[in-house]
Amino acid sequence: MNLIQKLTEEAKAAPARRVAMPECEAVKTLQAARRVADDGIGTPVLVSPADVISATAEEAGVSLEGMEVVDTTDADALEERAARFMAAGQRMLSDKGIRRKMKMPMWYAMVMEELGEVDCTFCGHTNTTGDVLMCAQMTIGLAEGVDVPSILALVDTPGFEGPEGSVICFTDCGLNPEPNASELASIAISAADGVRSIMGWEPRVGFLSFSTDGSGAGQSVDRVDEAIKLVHERHPELAADGEFQLDAAIDPAVAAKKVGRESHVAGRANVLVFPDLNAANIAVKLIQRFAKGAAYGHTLNGFKRPVADSSRGATVEEIVGDIAMLVLSAR
Repeated sequence: MNLIQKLTEEAKAAPARRVAMPECEAVKTLQAARRVADDGIGTPVLVSPADVISATAEEAGVSLEGMEVVDTTDADALEERAARFMAAGQRMLSDKGIRRKMKMPMWYAMVMEELGEVDCTFCGHTNTTGDVLMCAQMTIGLAEGVDVPSILALVDTPGFEGPEGSVICFTDCGLNPEPNASELASIAISAADGVRSIMGWEPRVGFLSFSTDGSGAGQSVDRVDEAIKLVHERHPELAADGEFQLDAAIDPAVAAKKVGRESHVAGRANVLVFPDLNAANIAVKLIQRFAKGAAYGHTLNGFKRPVADSSRGATVEEIVGDIAMLVLSAR
């Protein structure tokens, strides 16, 4: 049983969650929704024009039984939700602006999530990452103490024996090319929250560098050290430490030699914070190509509520796995 299969089984056992799925013009969305409903992963809430949902379901050859349909062309329902959304707090859009945006299913779905009508939103199969991020930031918003959204990857490497077995978390793996110290701190905090929800781990966050505890010097080392200080200020309860070279972060024997002080993280990190996107992307590709490992994760970290930004080339199986992770992040 691979990691996604394990997470899917956990999602089935978790409390039922309502998953907004607004990209109903895509056959794969409806096929995945059918699997999600049949397997007991969650309750799909299809958010699109009703005629589009019906046409796509017919094309996909799937029944809508056990799913909820929210017709975005229902003007009265849109008006009622838009009014509640605007009345619930300070918003980045005008009254007119949100009503115009809600004619687009993804915006409608995230307004529903912000109103508490669904537990999470799955999108990105037809919408671009930029569009998903803008929508989430203007409807749901970032969590308290978070500067930027980010993406974590759950990396499963055959033969690796870490503190959580063969799986470890990498971040940020997709959004922030050159994060500053405050952004690195946000990325770390969001990843810790993510693995706690999805994997049930107690996070131990290791900040990576070419240097271990001052063995090297430079602006990148200073930035990492400043990020660690900010994490301790914002979340003093979080086990976060560094800066560490990779081996010192994950190998207890190496940590004992290189880290000349007590650390709850050194040699035992289960969350690795890379100093920039170059390093994270290269690390993931190296593991995939040379170690035959796999990296999973399209849930966006840092927002107040769970949102997934899937790949537009994802298969139905991959979409179902992404939704299982999304459901777990909502628990």
